[in-house]
Amino acid sequence: MLARICDLFFGQPRQRGTSHRVYRTPWPGDPRVNIQNNRGMAKSYQVRQVIKALERLQQDGS
Repeated sequence: MLARICDLFFGQPRQRGTSHRVYRTPWPGDPRVNIQNNRGMAKSYQVRQVIKALERLQQDGS
């Protein structure tokens, strides 16, 4: 589910096919968007990264 949200907001990951999906963000540095499939669930710190990135995306867009 988290990967679908990231695909929607950040596009296709630049790295795929490995254990991690790395997404490009329109800004350099943190928050980075890097998620890992852990038995169908993302790790909690990665969920927090995505939330921070979505908040920044919203701030930059308004």
